[in-house]
Amino acid sequence: MEVVEIVSYYYHEDRKLLEVSFRSSIDSDDEIRNDMLNLDDAKKIGFELIKEEIDIFEDEEDFFEDFDDFVSIDEDLLLSYLNEYYIVNPNKIPKAEFF
Repeated sequence: MEVVEIVSYYYHEDRKLLEVSFRSSIDSDDEIRNDMLNLDDAKKIGFELIKEEIDIFEDEEDFFEDFDDFVSIDEDLLLSYLNEYYIVNPNKIPKAEFF
């Protein structure tokens, strides 16, 4: 099984978890897999999945006051991490669900 597509993700900043939905090479277009990834575990093996960005609009006058610093996720790196993670931990591969 190979992860071939990231469908969606959500960063839970308070718990340092990344909720990710994806498709593998053996899934149909109607199937999706969901998992929660511990970002500290990913970082320990060299995958810096979350990059916290500096607010580049600091000098703007409250125009972006509703936006705090944002995070960026490298989807190619996330795809690589998922593939490596599930090779090492095949028992943690989530079951496919119809959506």
